[in-house]
Amino acid sequence: MNNRHPTSFLFDVVIAGAGPVGLLLACELRLAGVSVLVLEQAESPHSPLKKLPFGMRGLTLPTIEAFYRRGLLDSLEAPGRQAKPEGKPRKQAGHFAGIPFDYDRINPSMWAYRLPSPADSNMAAEMERVETVLADRAQSIGVEIRRGVRVEGFAQSADGVTIQAGDQSFEGRWLVGCDGGRSVVRKGGGFSFVGTDPEFTGYSVQVDLADPEKLKLGRQLTPTGMYFQTQPGHFGMVEFDSGASHRTGPITLAHVQAVLRRISQTDVTLTALRVATSWTDRAQQATEYRKGRVLLAGDAAHIHSPLGGQGLNLGLGDVMNLGWKLAATVRGEAPDGLLDSYFSERHPIGEQILAWSRAQVSIMRPSPHARAMESIIRDLIATRDGATYFADRVWNASMRYDLGDGHALAGRSAPDFEWTDGTRLAALLADGTGLLIDFDHRAPLRSIARRWGDKVKYVRGEVKDRLGLTALLVRPDGIVAWACEGEVNPEDAVEAGSRWFAVHDGG
Repeated sequence: MNNRHPTSFLFDVVIAGAGPVGLLLACELRLAGVSVLVLEQAESPHSPLKKLPFGMRGLTLPTIEAFYRRGLLDSLEAPGRQAKPEGKPRKQAGHFAGIPFDYDRINPSMWAYRLPSPADSNMAAEMERVETVLADRAQSIGVEIRRGVRVEGFAQSADGVTIQAGDQSFEGRWLVGCDGGRSVVRKGGGFSFVGTDPEFTGYSVQVDLADPEKLKLGRQLTPTGMYFQTQPGHFGMVEFDSGASHRTGPITLAHVQAVLRRISQTDVTLTALRVATSWTDRAQQATEYRKGRVLLAGDAAHIHSPLGGQGLNLGLGDVMNLGWKLAATVRGEAPDGLLDSYFSERHPIGEQILAWSRAQVSIMRPSPHARAMESIIRDLIATRDGATYFADRVWNASMRYDLGDGHALAGRSAPDFEWTDGTRLAALLADGTGLLIDFDHRAPLRSIARRWGDKVKYVRGEVKDRLGLTALLVRPDGIVAWACEGEVNPEDAVEAGSRWFAVHDGG
């Protein structure tokens, strides 16, 4: 089957937005042989807000695994992995609404089907570094990135999409909006965006203080809000004003000083404003992620407060799920319903993250009821079971797509099996190809893999720990599509694989 695009369309996929989400999607599509154009309105990728300390982002386990499986993890190691310390004082592993949990209270044995790997602990990375690594990879494999080009509108037909950007126009078979919370693509496509209104205005600022001794370091809850000072002059602040001050005009020194005084209940004086941005806890999600040939991913599909650092990870998870499915659709090799599964799998994950965000806001309110609940959460998170639960949710360690009845591993991230020759499963996924892994060397499975042509590799051999499994089918995004313990029924593998891979013409 070879349904190539009409020659009048210059690109298979046009992506609006060259943030990490748009760039990773471009990499995934290009890895599958799809032609990609990325349009970014900013002239330069550099910004003080992408650098430390404001640009620090915590990466969850699915995100780290994605970078690991595509050979990008080593490039992101600085500023460094937060490995579990051995024989050292407790180290913070994450937080819920600013309430920390520690590594030495987490019980990772509670997470089924995970094996030790270079991607088995959380990690912090600088936003600018993430974008640089992804942009370098994208361009090295043939993605075209045009900066200083703002998507202003588009029109789609049965065959493709024409995108308007000033006096320029671009044509592609598909358009994906990765253009953030105020997405032009989402608004232009008429996508419904529903959710809850903000309760606060949040600020990230760098200032010079005339009297730094008046403000404590760390997280400080007050009767009017919260401030968090990571180092002298670097603040995160939350004022419960229903979002009234967000994007109402330039953020001035006088405004920041007034807000900080109200929150801290001191007469602190600021002498200079170095960096400032605002944000809210508005939580909204698109009711569909696709309309015709237009799709949404990342903040264009869902927005929420940055509390807990889930936004970047949620968007990167979107495109790992979408990339190979859209590529198969472009090539005419997608089984029925494959592209629709992007929404059915990712929308529930987005709903969970938005609920998690709202829960954090609920215990940050400056009220006696919220303070009482915050005290209970603090006690709970200090227990072993509590820390493990919160680590599981913050790191997304147990993420699972609902693939119907079947093995408990189906829908989860594949364990990083290590073969006796030292090969790891992650290395086998580097080229974006699915895997049919056969631990018992059964001839029928090899012939089954041939049905899906070069989109699935047949892998056999001994591994150090097979976790009691006989065989499994792994999608290109590293998600287990089918797994088996004991006697293999080849037809079960065929049935499971037919949801994800079209039968090859020669199969």
